[in-house]
Amino acid sequence: MTLLQLKKSIQGNLLRMDESLVTRAAPIPCATLSDAMKGRGTLNSRIKALSSHMRVCGPALTVETAAGDNLMFHAALAQARPGDVIVVDGHGYQDRAICGEIMATQAKALGVAGFIVDAAVRDVQILAKGDFPVFSIGTHPLGPTKSGQGRINFPVTVGGIIVYPGDLIVGDADGVVAIGHDDIEHVLKLAITKLKNEEQRIKAIHNGEPIAPWLKAHLNKLGLLRFDAER
Repeated sequence: MTLLQLKKSIQGNLLRMDESLVTRAAPIPCATLSDAMKGRGTLNSRIKALSSHMRVCGPALTVETAAGDNLMFHAALAQARPGDVIVVDGHGYQDRAICGEIMATQAKALGVAGFIVDAAVRDVQILAKGDFPVFSIGTHPLGPTKSGQGRINFPVTVGGIIVYPGDLIVGDADGVVAIGHDDIEHVLKLAITKLKNEEQRIKAIHNGEPIAPWLKAHLNKLGLLRFDAER
């Protein structure tokens, strides 16, 4: 049972995924997942981890707030289940912070996996040293308003892409990706194959094959390779 029961006008439905999918996705780098999806679902580079050690993986609990307001953010925390990643569409507003140390501490106590915030945050010195993952577009010392405008678990626009409730969110020092609920299995298979190929390539480099094996053929295909007749 959730801590709060909100009106349907601000509460949608969150698709739940098999926890094994989260476990499988958790160690895969965002760069590999982004490549596997050919860039689709990759949030823009404005969304950054507060520290390079931060990593997050879990289903999206989406929130839309009014600019500089965090009441619905608080309400989402009360709705969250352990493992959820709270993804906040704060409309890119950076003249107030909509979360800080207290909300991050609260979220950690509730088992929330992390925050992805398309707005400013504060208490960054403390948050950056901690083990609760926070990703945002910037910082500001001024705190938020609490007007009540916003909604929970509806599609939101964060980092330039639409994130749906229940999307799988993975974030690390390189950025953040959102994988559609129905695409997770397929994307994970592609990403795991890519990881294996990359491991083989790194082994080949260490074994004396530093030049990419595809380079000559690709340059030739593009007409960029000059042949030496004496060779």
